[in-house]
Parts: sequence; structure tokens; C-alpha cells
Amino acid sequence: MAPNYVMIVALITFICFSLCFGDDAMLPTHNNLITKSNCNESCGNVNIPFPFGMSRDCTLRDQFLVTCDYSLNPPQPFLENSSIEITSISLAGQLNVLQFISTDCYGAGISTNKIKSFIALPSLLTVNDTSNRFIAVGCDTYAIVQGYYTKFGAKIEYPSYITGCMSMCNSIDDAVNGDKNSCSGVGCCQTSIPKGAWNVTITLSSYYNYNETDMKNDLSCSYAFVVDQATFDFSKSYLSSLQNTKKLPLVLDWAVGEEKCEIAKRNSTAYACKSNNSYCHDDSNGYRCSRMQGYDGNPYLIDGCQDINECADPQPDYRCVKNAICNNTVGSYTCTCRPDFSGDGYTECNRDNPQRKIQNIYLIIGITAGVALMVFIIFGWSYTAFQRRKMSMMKEKFFQENGGLVLQQRLRREEGSSHNNTIKIFTSDELEKATNGFDKDRVVGQGGFGSVYKGYLKDNCIVAIKKSKASSLSLDIRLKVAAETAGVLSYLHSAAYPPIIHRDIKSVNILLDKSYTAKVSDFGASKLVPANQKEISTLVQGTLGYLDPEYLQTNQLTEKSDVYSFGVVLVELLTGRKALCFQRPEEERSLAQYFISSVEKGHLFNILDDNIVCDEGNAGQLENIAVLAQRCLNVKGDDRPTMKEVAAELEAGSRLKHSWDQTDQHSEEIKSFLHDTQPLGFGYEYSEQSVHIDSITSHVTLPFPGGR
Repeated sequence: MAPNYVMIVALITFICFSLCFGDDAMLPTHNNLITKSNCNESCGNVNIPFPFGMSRDCTLRDQFLVTCDYSLNPPQPFLENSSIEITSISLAGQLNVLQFISTDCYGAGISTNKIKSFIALPSLLTVNDTSNRFIAVGCDTYAIVQGYYTKFGAKIEYPSYITGCMSMCNSIDDAVNGDKNSCSGVGCCQTSIPKGAWNVTITLSSYYNYNETDMKNDLSCSYAFVVDQATFDFSKSYLSSLQNTKKLPLVLDWAVGEEKCEIAKRNSTAYACKSNNSYCHDDSNGYRCSRMQGYDGNPYLIDGCQDINECADPQPDYRCVKNAICNNTVGSYTCTCRPDFSGDGYTECNRDNPQRKIQNIYLIIGITAGVALMVFIIFGWSYTAFQRRKMSMMKEKFFQENGGLVLQQRLRREEGSSHNNTIKIFTSDELEKATNGFDKDRVVGQGGFGSVYKGYLKDNCIVAIKKSKASSLSLDIRLKVAAETAGVLSYLHSAAYPPIIHRDIKSVNILLDKSYTAKVSDFGASKLVPANQKEISTLVQGTLGYLDPEYLQTNQLTEKSDVYSFGVVLVELLTGRKALCFQRPEEERSLAQYFISSVEKGHLFNILDDNIVCDEGNAGQLENIAVLAQRCLNVKGDDRPTMKEVAAELEAGSRLKHSWDQTDQHSEEIKSFLHDTQPLGFGYEYSEQSVHIDSITSHVTLPFPGGR
């Protein structure tokens, strides 16, 4: 039993030693995959990464099949069924190989000895045109290279290129040494090869038929080959020493597929970029796969690309500077300075100076305060400029809406007149100066809508200047006017017999008395509706801006035409704007269309008159009235409510507020040419200004073709 106890103790000791001191050995290690499982990774000293392989189960395509010649020491890999010896394979798309050179030796008393080299590559492999050069060496050498190349990813099966060069010299001593980039043509010449060449045939001949060269040796040779120019420096000694060289380095390009990436990705099964951390890019003869930045491995294998731990990598490109801490992240890394050090961690980490830190804090505070002050100044200046511009635009708007256009037209008509009392437009500053800042001592009269001042112009001319008070109808009064107007139209449509269609409902046809009672006027365009008839074919009449679009197109007059016109009036009451104004931007000229557009975009309160949007308490009421106005403005008459429905809704909505009967504003100046009534002004704030003995009473009318 003693041997068994000894074995148990030894086993326990080994396990404890492994747990205590062999943690690294117990952990799984990460090896970058280069081949499929159960496939040889190398042949001799050359790694064979997938998609290349030494058996059909280990390769992606037959073109990438590699034969390992174990008879050589060390074993050497070759492309399948060829004499092309592989020295290295790069996943970046290059293959380094050794290839035979062409030789043509001649001399006194011997026959010419020619060796002709030939390269035929499988599909997806081509000769690199930037790394390689076609070179000929000799003193009486005429070298030609010809073959086929790929075009648009397909191989051309007829001789598609031929080129060459000629090298001459009287003797070997006359040859000129060259470098990696050039041959002088004396003893050595070179030329480039076309892009995508997959078949190369090299032939040599003598320009003087081997008779003119002054040879110091009994034997002279010419050589020609395609070679990696980075490995070849011409020396005149090559004229004799190349005789003992059989092969030279050559660089080949390879692609994993003939398609472009966009097409290859459509077939996920055949698509070669299997790693999630890889990407596809196009090449001249197809496409290849590459690793993403920060990853290493094989992009052609599933999970073949793994994150690089840059912090453990000895390469200087990934090192953080001294006193910096490296932190590996997926696909990248970060460098941060240690405590008490400052810097970016990549280029510098300097020890902090406490005094300098305090200075930096003060500097940051100063810069922040300066920037804040500058922003405040700029904002204040911008706000002041904006307010001035807004005020200027408002003055221009009020000027145009209060007879300014008529005044300008009149001034233009009177230009050139010798009359001394031509109307002149004054600025507000001039009027303020003329009244000594609207001094109370200059007041000569007052009324509900403003005060009249005595003013002195520059020429000492005495004028009367009226300064109007800002006045606007309240929401209650506007709803009262709307409800009473709707009631009148409802009576005309539903209670009168026969029914009457007004046909010209607009703001100027609604008159108000001192108590703001609405009276509908001007029935000159009205139509009586015959019994059992809902629409009348008639010549279109009405006022532009209020006219029913359906009536305009069909010439069919219905009660819903009045509903549309009333909808425009209701919008005028809500917005304080004219139904049609060509001085406004194009999208705002038609008030009805602009109102509907604003409601649909959710901008209702941007278009409403500020004088009625006083607080949030009436927001719901305004929205309900706006919806009613929108229904009245429907393009199709069938979608509009009747005037009876409109009147009922307005009457119901008005009961939510206090009685209108208590309202009596500015009654002392409400006058009309029609006894105790006046045209409805709605809050456009028309003001009448008097200068000397002239007053403005004209207004612009918009004639509608075909009207009465």
C-alpha cells in the first residue's frame, strides 16, 4: 500500500503547486488563427495562412492549393502543378515567389545556349506591376516580354501585351552600375509590365547576331527576367555572375474572388470575409478582406480577427509615454496620465506644479468671465438692433395699413404742382419735436381715441397733430359681432321665405352701432333661392379674398358660399388682419389660406391677434373658434357647416364668458355716415391723422372682374 500513498501525495503536491504557482499555465492562451483546424500551418519556414492550404479541405479554392516538397531541406512550398516556389504569403494580398530567369549564352567555339522562362498563373493571381520590373542584362541583348493580362476581372485569352528593351556595351568594363530604380541601358535595361499580367513569356536575342561584341572572355551571356526591384541592384559583375543564378524574387498579387465587394456580399455563403472584425475592399482583379484597425489575425476565418492588446504590445507605435497609464479597449487603447501629472498621455505627461494649477484655475475663471461678458454684450447689442428693426418694420406696417399707400399715391399725383400746400409725410421724431415731446401744455383737444396737439414746424407753420391711442376690440366684442352676424345669415338662409343668399359677406358690409351691435348691409348682390332648389347658376359676383372657391369654379351659388365668406370674416376677427393684402409675403397674402396652413402646422397662436391672446384662460375657447373657422373655409361646400350650426356654436361658446352688454368702449368717437352705424374695423387700428387742414379719408378698393 505504501507505493499508492506515495503516488497520492505526489499528485496532491503537483495540483497544489499548479494552483499556487501555475496560474498562467492553467489559463487559456490566445493564439491568432491562420489556418483551419486540423490543417498544417507551415511548410518548412513558410507559413501557409488560409485561404491558402496544402489540401483541398484546408483551402478556399483550388487556385490557392500549395504543394509542400518535403524532399528539400528545409521543405519548400510550391504553387500546385507549377515550379513557382513560394517564399512568403501575406494576407495583405501579396505572394513572394522565386521564378526562373531567361538565359542566352554565346561565345567563341560554342553553340548558343538559350533558356526561355515562362510564367502562367492560375486565376485570381497576377504579377504585381508596381513592385516588379522587367530587366535585361547583357552587352548585345534584345529582350522581349509578352503575354496576357486580366481585363475587368476576366482573363484575356489572346496576346494582349508585348514590350521589351535593349542593352548594349562594348565590353563588360563599359557597363554602368545602377540602383533599384534604374538601369542605364549600358549593360542593363528595364521597363515596366502592364497591370494584371497573369501570363509572362520572355525571349532573348542578339541585336548584332553575336558578332560585334568585343568579349574579353570566351563566354558571354544575356539575361532577362521579371524581378522584385527592391531586391535587385544592378552591378557590372552580374554580366558574368548571373550565369550561376537560376531564380530571382518575384511579387504576385492575389484576390480572394473575381467579383467586386458589392456583388460578393450578396452571396453570404460564398462571401470570403468571415470574421466580424473584417471588411471588404476592391482590388484590380477582384476583392480582398482586411482586418479592422486594432485587430489582428485572419479575416477569412470565423473569429479569425481578435482585438490587439496594445498595452502589452512592445511595438513603439502602441506605447504610452512615461508616467501614463495604458487602458486597452475593443479595437483601440487609451493613454491617461497618472495622478499629479498632466498631458494627453500619448505625447507627454508632465508633473503638475501646484502654483501653476492655481494659476490655471484663475486663467480659466478669467477666460470664462470674459467670454460670458462678451456673449452678454453681443446678445444685448443684437437684441437692441432686433428691437429697433422690429419697431421700424412695425411702423412701416402701420403706415401701409393706415392709408400710407393712398397718401403716397396722392403725393405722386401732386408732384410738380406749384401748390404750396402739398401733403408732406413727417417722421415720428419730427412730430415729437414739433410738439415739444408731446407736452401736455400743447394739448388742444382730447377724445376717446386720442389727443390733438398744437405743433410748430421748422418754418414756424402751426399744425394740429393727433396722437392716437392704441385701441383694439376685446375678444368678447369680437365674438358678439361674429355671433350676431351669424344669426342674421342663419335667419336669411333658414327662416326667410324664400331663402336669401347674401353673396357679398365681408367686413365692410357689417356695420356697428355705439353698443357694437352688428348689422349686415349691402344686399345689392343678394339672390332669392326658388323653392325646392338648393343652388343657383349665376354670374360670379363678390369680393376678392372672401369669394367661395367652389362658387368661383362652378358658377353654382349655394348657401355654403355665404358660409365661406363668413369664415373669412371670422378669421379677420381672430387675427386682426385683412382678408387680402398684396404687401404681405406671398404665402400670407390670402388670409384664409394662411390661416388654414397655420392651423394645420400647429401655429395657431402665432397668427392670432396678440390683443386677444391675453392669457392661458381663453386658449381653449380660441382653439374651438379656430376649428369652427377652419370648417367654414373647407374647399368643398358639402364639408362646411350651415349658418344655423355656426350661429348655434358661436352662441354656445359666447355663454362661457360674461355678458357683452356691459361693454361700451370709446363710444364718444364712434361715428358713421349711415346714421349711428360704422363699417366693422375689427382691431386693424385705423387711425386718422390731420396735418394743417388736410385729412386722409380715401381707401383702396380691389375691383373684381365681372362684379356689379
